[in-house]
Amino acid sequence: MTVVKLPANQPETFYRGAGRIAAFRDEPGLPDRPEDWVGSTTARYDLHPSGLTTLPGGDLLTDAITAEPGRWLGPGRTDTGVLVKLLDAGQRLPLHVHPGRRFATDHLASPYGKTEAWVIADAKPDAYVHLGFARDVEPEELAGWVTAQRSAEMLAATNRVPVASGDAILCPAGVPHAIGDGILLVEVQEPTDFSVLLEYQDFGLTGGHLGLGYDLALQCVDRSAWSPARLETLRGTDHLLPPDADPFFRAHRFHDGDPIPPGFAVAVTLSGQGRLTGPHDNLQIKSGDTLLIPYESGPLHVHGPVDLIHLSHAA
Repeated sequence: MTVVKLPANQPETFYRGAGRIAAFRDEPGLPDRPEDWVGSTTARYDLHPSGLTTLPGGDLLTDAITAEPGRWLGPGRTDTGVLVKLLDAGQRLPLHVHPGRRFATDHLASPYGKTEAWVIADAKPDAYVHLGFARDVEPEELAGWVTAQRSAEMLAATNRVPVASGDAILCPAGVPHAIGDGILLVEVQEPTDFSVLLEYQDFGLTGGHLGLGYDLALQCVDRSAWSPARLETLRGTDHLLPPDADPFFRAHRFHDGDPIPPGFAVAVTLSGQGRLTGPHDNLQIKSGDTLLIPYESGPLHVHGPVDLIHLSHAA
């Protein structure tokens, strides 16, 4: 077998979960934490090694890849290029933003920013996300909101977007966003943990500006208006994510009989049960499984009534 069925990897964080990850994975003994970092070679910001995936044999995935990059990633690749999480919002998350690649290169010594996307696995009937400002916001207005922590004014200026199970939404770097409570989602993103918190006081935090100070950190925020038509371009398509996601990562849905092309990937079984087969593999899979697919696995096939989300780096 080359495909690795991963255990839960749930670093501590500041907001609440609601037990959905344990229920999804059918592992009632899991801690009630809101995130599961899947196939992660990314540590939490300033908290290394928290967040890194440990393989079933006890080795860190980062060490395994360093030792055998060709086996895991294939020719010419030096990193996975992607980070996947399960996220269980037991409360509304704070309004925040992630820097883009240019800002990260200039100020955070990283070639990656943090564009991300969400595949909604489960959501309560009135679930929503805050996504983008509904009108143009001037720099002085944004700075005033953040300095005085005027959360109500900030949130009132955003779009409140309803979401339901099965939705897929791209959240480009720079766009202010906050996931509402009552949502379990699969998140795919660039492999960093860079966040600038616009809200923090009401969450028991003292700030979050990546050590840059807010004068500089707020320069990464997209303050432009996101109209309904513009927001619609972030909605998923038949190929799961809109084309604007392609420079950052790829996401595909696979079902019974579908071939999976070779290459490093992380996969999450959203529902059903079946098998994943290939030249070296014949693995039973079921709802809640999180899988690490190395390059050496070669082409695979899905068998049975399963809904498998396959997540990989940009081509």
